[in-house]
Amino acid sequence: MKNRIEGKIIITSLGTGYVTDKNGKEEVYIPSYFTNTALNGDEVEVAITPRVNGDKIRGEVTKIISRRKMDFVGTVERKKGDSFAFIKADDYKIHLPFFVPSIDPNVKNKDKVLIRFVKWDDPKKNPTAKILKVLGQKGEIDVEMESIVFDRGFKVGFSNAAQKESKDIKRKQPHLTAKEIKRRKDFREKLTFTIDPDDAKDFDDAISFEEIDQNTFEVGIHIADVSFWVKEKSAIDNEAIKQGFSIYLVDRTIPMLPEILSNDICSLSPDEDKLTFSAIFKIRNGKVIDRWFGKTVIRSDRRYTYREAQEIIDDLKPDPHSVELKTLMDITRSLRKDRINSGAIEFSCNEVKIEIDSKGRPTKIYVEKGIESQKLIEDLMILANREAAYFIGGEKSNNLSLYRIHEKPDKDSLDELFTFLKKLGHQIKFSGKTATSKQLNDLIKDIAGTDIEFMVKSTIIRSLPKAIYSTSNRGHFAMALKHYTHFTSPIRRYADLLTHRLLEKKLEKKSPSQGERDFCKRTAEKLSQIEINLASAERASIALKQTEYMLNRKGEIRDGVISAVTEWGIYVQDIETQAEGLVRLRDLKGDFYLLDKENFSISGRKTKKRYSLGDRVKVKVVGGDLERKSLEYLFA
Repeated sequence: MKNRIEGKIIITSLGTGYVTDKNGKEEVYIPSYFTNTALNGDEVEVAITPRVNGDKIRGEVTKIISRRKMDFVGTVERKKGDSFAFIKADDYKIHLPFFVPSIDPNVKNKDKVLIRFVKWDDPKKNPTAKILKVLGQKGEIDVEMESIVFDRGFKVGFSNAAQKESKDIKRKQPHLTAKEIKRRKDFREKLTFTIDPDDAKDFDDAISFEEIDQNTFEVGIHIADVSFWVKEKSAIDNEAIKQGFSIYLVDRTIPMLPEILSNDICSLSPDEDKLTFSAIFKIRNGKVIDRWFGKTVIRSDRRYTYREAQEIIDDLKPDPHSVELKTLMDITRSLRKDRINSGAIEFSCNEVKIEIDSKGRPTKIYVEKGIESQKLIEDLMILANREAAYFIGGEKSNNLSLYRIHEKPDKDSLDELFTFLKKLGHQIKFSGKTATSKQLNDLIKDIAGTDIEFMVKSTIIRSLPKAIYSTSNRGHFAMALKHYTHFTSPIRRYADLLTHRLLEKKLEKKSPSQGERDFCKRTAEKLSQIEINLASAERASIALKQTEYMLNRKGEIRDGVISAVTEWGIYVQDIETQAEGLVRLRDLKGDFYLLDKENFSISGRKTKKRYSLGDRVKVKVVGGDLERKSLEYLFA
């Protein structure tokens, strides 16, 4: 092995670290006294220390190449009268508090604050920082939710320049729309509608439908033409690329674009002329026989919710467009069947839903199972994304496209999953380097409707590689597609806005410059990282509300499933809310319990009482920590 490597350092709550080189081949252990001035996630240079036979490879951080992040959220630790303070970061992997040498007298002990890293030159001292914003007192729900957003690098609101641009666009909209309509293909006379969740605030996509003959139909997938309104390098564009995505938390939405655009100008609301970028497909007997991409104008006739559409399709509710909706359902069932037969993994749309009152307090939490009308829209969006990726990129490697890629999992990454599944009574046998999507689909069908369904699906997803953005096409394993991009949600994803611009250049037969290629590559890498932070924020938002909900139910007896066993306790997932809590081993009375790692279980030495992964149990809610989003249970 080399004497020095470069890589990202992962620091544990104990202050020790691990660095894997950029090739992902060697992992180096960094003792806490050798992490020096590295913070979790930093890009570092490591000197390898002499290795002792049988011991792990060890090293010392010798250089900070780049900081992963500069802004952190933490809690003020300050004694009355002090002009300085320490800030304990929310991220438990930041093992030292930050030192703020000068602090405003109005900042109180236990305030949550947003800070910016200033410097850290001496590992024997604390890193220094300055306070950017006071969020409020630790433990207040609104403060904790804001902390989730800021700590992951997201901002709230827009600059004065971006707000001014959006107001200028609104003022010019009627004139610009009227002028632009003449240049576009007109779909306003065709039946067009949107189908979205009940609580949707903006509408990226609309569907048009026309029967050509008995077995041939024209299906239009019309996407808000954000690129017409948001110009490259404008203030709105610059802020959108930094944010990357709209953020959907339980009690609030933080939009990527100013609301004048996201909820008004670009949103495909009914009975309004809207500018769109469209993918039009001629489909015969469930097969695409022709396609067209271009700029259009539409006028949506109707907004359906998923539930309304499903009721109409199931003949539970009359509607003048029931025939069209049923035909679309038949078309998308055929598209889905072909995709699954080609190897796509069929994950259902189950998700944790949280209902809140006017003050943001959770009143009900449940797992909502996806319905087929939702799949109808998903299948059409997948079709548009697939065809757009192929149209822009084609088979030639020199064509520039922003792909959405998903690598095949290798055997090593699935071994832990299969061991986990085996202990739950499910076995997957495979030869070669990986399991097939058919085997994973069979497993998903096998656990459908069981208590462990949510837990197993979550574990499968975590075991697969993450989908990322790339200018290099390597296909999409989970969807079994050779070409895939994100084209259908430019209101809430910057990747889709960029894809629209690339598609427009393709239609105009303009070759991308080297500068544009470099920009797309950098943007793909940046958006992939932002998406990780986005998923973390959205998960933390759900966990916060689950914790709040369950803490209001102390003393209740709940049905749960054992989701993990550790040396310190047993994790149980509440079946109704999916809220996970810990039963500590020290609270198991009457016996001495031991962990059986191989069998994912804990057993009593005298009584032989066994608690195993996947067991259904009853637990009592006894406490928790809102800030840490953790719950404590006892077996009932």
